[in-house]
Amino acid sequence: MEIKWEYTRKRSEFGRPYNFSDLPGEVTVDIPPDPSLADDFIPQDPVDVAIQEGPVMAVHEVNTEQVQVTSRGVNHVEGGWPKHVDPRNQDMTTRFREEVERDETYVRAILRLSTLMEHCIRQNNAIDIYEEYFGEDEEEEEQEEIPSAKTICVLRDPNVVRRMATHLSWHPDACKELAVAYCSLDFQDKRRDMSFDSYIWDLENPYKPELTLMLSSPVVTLEYNPKDWHHVLGGCYNGQIVYWDTRKGGLTIDVTPVELSHRDPVYGAIWLPSRTGTECFSASTDGQVLWWDIRKLSEPSERLVLDITREDQLKNALGAISLDFSLSMPTKFLVGTEQGSIINCNRDAKTPPEKIANVFNGHIGAVYAVARSPFFPKVFLSVGDWTARIWSEEILDSSSIMETKYHTSYLMDGCWSPVKPAVFFTARSDGTLDVWDFLFHQKDPSLSLRVSNESLLSLCPQDNGRIIGCGTTRGTVTLLEISSGLCTLRKNEKSLTSTMFEREARREKILQDKQKELQVRQQLLAQAKKEEKEDPQETFEQVRTEFFSIITAEKQRRKGEPEEVPG
Repeated sequence: MEIKWEYTRKRSEFGRPYNFSDLPGEVTVDIPPDPSLADDFIPQDPVDVAIQEGPVMAVHEVNTEQVQVTSRGVNHVEGGWPKHVDPRNQDMTTRFREEVERDETYVRAILRLSTLMEHCIRQNNAIDIYEEYFGEDEEEEEQEEIPSAKTICVLRDPNVVRRMATHLSWHPDACKELAVAYCSLDFQDKRRDMSFDSYIWDLENPYKPELTLMLSSPVVTLEYNPKDWHHVLGGCYNGQIVYWDTRKGGLTIDVTPVELSHRDPVYGAIWLPSRTGTECFSASTDGQVLWWDIRKLSEPSERLVLDITREDQLKNALGAISLDFSLSMPTKFLVGTEQGSIINCNRDAKTPPEKIANVFNGHIGAVYAVARSPFFPKVFLSVGDWTARIWSEEILDSSSIMETKYHTSYLMDGCWSPVKPAVFFTARSDGTLDVWDFLFHQKDPSLSLRVSNESLLSLCPQDNGRIIGCGTTRGTVTLLEISSGLCTLRKNEKSLTSTMFEREARREKILQDKQKELQVRQQLLAQAKKEEKEDPQETFEQVRTEFFSIITAEKQRRKGEPEEVPG
C-alpha cells in the first residue's frame, strides 16, 4: 500500500519571513495519578551495578616502567687511526697506509679475503637478481606537479632595533644550523641601541639563537668552513676579516688589523680549498681582493686591484659588491662590481694585470649577485638592476646568452639550484621570490611567491635544493620548502640543459659575428665616402677639359666633310 501525501502551497508564500509572537502556557495532556497502580511496583535493592568496559588486566600489565630519555650529541669523526696520526693531514695518512700495506699480516689477510670475494663476485655475475624484465613496459609517466612552496620556519632578529639579514650560510653537516649575518647597510645609520651581534640558529629551536657571534663592528657576510665545520669566517662593515671557533663560544679568535684591511665594507668572504683548510679571500667596494690565512691574519698574503685598465691603480679600481668561487674551477673567481661589470679573474696569472682575464658588461646598476653554475662551470648567473642574466665564458665581448624579463622592482640576490641545472632563484625588492626553470619557461618564472612585505636581501638554498632561506631588510629569515618538481632531477635534464646553453651560445656567437661584419662594412663605406669626397676645383677643371675636347672633336669632324655647292 503506497502512502502519499500532497502538500500544496502558493509560490508567493515561499521564503516569507517568520513572524513569532508570545502566547500564554497551554496544557496539552493531563494524566491524573492512579493509586491502584502502586500495588504493582516492586522495589529493587540494591540498585548498584558494576560495568567494566575495558578488558581485565593485571596490575603489572597496566603500570609500565617509565623510561628516562635524554638527547645527546655524537661527534662523528674518522676513526681507526693511531693516536700519532692526524686523519686531517693527508701526508701522515698516506705514509701510514704505505707502512700498513708493506706489512706481511696485511698481505696475508688481503689474499685470504680476495679468494672469498672473488667467489661472491662470480655468484653475482652468474645471475642478476636485480634485473627488471618489464621495466620499460611498467614505466609510469611522471605527473607534472604544480610548482608550490610553503613556509616551514621563521627566524626573527631578537633585538628591538631591527637590522638587515645581509647573508646566510648553512652548516655543511646536514644543514641543521644556519648562520645569519645582521647588519644595517643604510648610510650613516645612527639608531640608538643597535646591536652588532650576529647569530647561529638551530632549526629545531627557532625561537632562540644557538650561538651569538659577538664583535665590535657589524658583520656583512658569514661563511662556514667546508673542511672544518667549527670555523666561521666573517667580513665586517669596517673592512676587517674575523673568524670564530664555535667550540670556544661566540668571541672572535682573531681579527685583521684595520690599517691592512679593506677600507670599505666586505661584501664577499669565501674559504679556499687548501690542504690546511685555513686560507680564504675577500672582496670589498674599495676595489681590492685580499687573500688571507687565518693562522696569520696580521697581513694579507696576496693583493689584487680590480683595475680593468690593467694599470694596477687603486684610484681606477671598480668596487666589488659580490664574489663567487667554485671548486670546479679552483684558479678562477668572479667579482660583481657596483658599476655593473662582471670581472673574471685568474689567480694563477703571473702579474696583477694578467689576473683580470675578462670583463663582461651588461647591467645598468650594481651586480648584487654572481654565481657559477654547479653543473656547467663555464656558465654563470648574474643579478643586477631589474634582470637576471646567464653568461658563457666562451663568448667574450658580447652580451649574455639568456636573460629574464625586466621587472618593475629591483632584483637584490640570486643563486642556482644545487640539484637542477636549469633552475635558479631570484629575490626582488618587493618581497617576492621567483623560481625560474629555463628548460620549461623562459619568459615567466615557474613560481612567484610573496614571502614578505619587506624587501628580500639574501638567498641561500640547502644542498638538497628543497629548503631555501630568504633574508629581508627587517632581519626576518623565512625558510621555504619548495615542491618536489623543482628540486628533483629528471631524466635527461642535464643533457637538455647543456644543449639549450650551447644553442643559445651559438646563436649569440652568430649575432656577434654579424655585428662585427656590419661594423667592418660601415667602416669601409665611410672610408670610401671619404675618398670619394670631390674637390670643387678639380671638378671644374675636369668639366672644362671635357667641354673643350668635345669642341675640338666637332671642329675636326666638320673639316673632314665635303663643301656643298649651291646649284
